[in-house]
Amino acid sequence: MSERHSINRKTLAGISLAIAIVCAGVLTLLVRDRWNRPELKSAEQARHATTGEAAQAAGAKVLPTDPKLAVEPAPAGPAQAQPANPN
Repeated sequence: MSERHSINRKTLAGISLAIAIVCAGVLTLLVRDRWNRPELKSAEQARHATTGEAAQAAGAKVLPTDPKLAVEPAPAGPAQAQPANPN
C-alpha cells in the first residue's frame, strides 16, 4: 500500500490570507483618492494655476460660473390633491 499525502490546510490558508491582504491593499490604493473632497479653486485662483495657463495657451478665458437663481420657477402641472380620508 502506498502512503497518501495529506493536504496541508494551514499552508493553503496562509497563502490565501496573504493573497487576500495584498488584494485589499491594492484596492485601497486604487480608491484612496475618492475619500478626499476635490480641491476647488475660484476663477481668480485658477487663472494663476495650471488651468489658467492651459486656457491662455488655447486662447480661452477662465470665468466664474453664473450664480444660482434666487427664485426657482414653479413646477409644471397641477398640484397634488389631498387624500379624502387621512385615517
